[in-house]
Amino acid sequence: MERDSSSSDEDDDRQNLIEQNDTKHHYSPPPTQTQPPSTFHISVDSGTIRRRFHHFLHNKRYLFAILLPLLILVLFFSTDLRHLFSFSFSNSDLRLSSRDRMRESELQALYLLKRQQLGLFTLWNHTQSNSNSTSISNFSQSDLNLAVLNQISLNKQIQQILLSPHRTGDSSQGSEPIDVSDPRFGFDACAKVGQKNKNKNERRTIEWKPKPNKYLFAICLSGQMSNHLICLEKHMFFAALLNRVLVIPSSKFDYQYDRVLDFDHINKCLGRKVIVSFEDLLAAKKNHLHIDRLFCYFSLPQPCYLDEEHIKKLKSLGVSMGKPEPIWKEDIKNPNKRTVQDVESKFSSDEDVIAIGDVFFADLEQDWVMQPGGPIAHHCKTLIEPSRLIMLTAQRFVQTFLGKNFVALHFRRHGFLKFCNVKTHSCFFPIPQAADCITRVIEKANAPVIYLSTDAAESETSLLQSLVVLNGKAVPLVKRPPRNSAEKWDALLYRHGLEGDSQVEAMLDKTICAMSSVFIGAPGSTFTEDILRLRKDWGSASMCDEYLCQGEEPNFIADNE
Repeated sequence: MERDSSSSDEDDDRQNLIEQNDTKHHYSPPPTQTQPPSTFHISVDSGTIRRRFHHFLHNKRYLFAILLPLLILVLFFSTDLRHLFSFSFSNSDLRLSSRDRMRESELQALYLLKRQQLGLFTLWNHTQSNSNSTSISNFSQSDLNLAVLNQISLNKQIQQILLSPHRTGDSSQGSEPIDVSDPRFGFDACAKVGQKNKNKNERRTIEWKPKPNKYLFAICLSGQMSNHLICLEKHMFFAALLNRVLVIPSSKFDYQYDRVLDFDHINKCLGRKVIVSFEDLLAAKKNHLHIDRLFCYFSLPQPCYLDEEHIKKLKSLGVSMGKPEPIWKEDIKNPNKRTVQDVESKFSSDEDVIAIGDVFFADLEQDWVMQPGGPIAHHCKTLIEPSRLIMLTAQRFVQTFLGKNFVALHFRRHGFLKFCNVKTHSCFFPIPQAADCITRVIEKANAPVIYLSTDAAESETSLLQSLVVLNGKAVPLVKRPPRNSAEKWDALLYRHGLEGDSQVEAMLDKTICAMSSVFIGAPGSTFTEDILRLRKDWGSASMCDEYLCQGEEPNFIADNE
């Protein structure tokens, strides 16, 4: 715009000069004395001319007056003065800009050096604590290799930053950090684990073949939905050991499991009917269901972990039962390790319907239970998994917002502060410390985004988002958004009337987390444990899966009440 304006001003000046010249050219002076048109008379002789010329040459002022315009003309036609001055000005700017860039590079390098120092201290602490048999950390050779490669990558970044002000041309060339997942390093830092367990012949399992008309009535009362799902899984193991069909509780007594689980899937995986709903059995018993024997796995704090309120609820549903019978002395606060032989000898019965109470806290053959796929022989990846509608919705969400490579974080906060601080090792971390731990996992996983499953307040998640930064860029924390009719990823839930169900949403969160490349869980949370179970059974578990800040203590712990 300045150039156009300048050009316009020159045109105006030029037009004024033309008009003045035209005016002089057409102006006719008044008539004067007539001269001969063909002669030019000079009245000065040659001697006078020579004298005046010598006088002019000896007068320095005249000489300077002649030479100065000539010199200016020569300079004007031989030198681009505007370029000369602008070059001088840009050189000055360049010197200032170079100093600024150099200072900025030094500050960036100082920040990365401090970060490298922290990483080396962390590496040192891990290697020292690994030699201590009582340490809770688990620092493998793969972790050590990755940590060293990360330090090499960081060192290269520092070198490139310090060299960048001195480069010419494309200063970004060669400034990329080392990709520690490069195959030439010989390992995948976050490879899938448990692949050998895919061979079903290596699993220790039991066949679930129920006897006709023999039932085990499931009772699960402790905790929330995740606790109840673990309780149901253990009931299935008991039912298989006792050769009985498992009866799923009524939604009037427990959760509405058929909204989140597919029980037909379990029957198909076994090739026979091993699960029946309370309603179907009640109808078969003509609306009167009697529990013939109420064996109690736990005797404390109360037999079968069943209080009077829940006994009344069962009776209101048409269920009658005898008096609870504790089998042995067993306290939920300190359960004993039990074997298959213990269960078969103590709970076997010829009665049609039996119950054993809540078994969430039971410690029965953990080596069997923790196998990928569980302790029961079947031809599926896992028996207890989300319903088909929830699975499809989770897949659509991942395709819409996350993509194939993402880290999932279960960040439990509500009610967790008091719960964690009464433990020997607190599991409630200050948000800045948690952000550092999360960033380290993101760096290993090389993932661009984090799926956040949390009950934390907005104030906490906003601070966490501001602190999770890798290579100068914030790593997005993605949560499930409120329903929007323009988005179709959750249309299946909406069409089947499952939208807004808190248990469905919780199971959807679990499913998305179980599909992640890497999972960071909340220590002590059964929600996390159920996700880890699904990842183990589906074969999606990663070597980088861990609890938040695993192996660390909170850097600040409040006093207990």
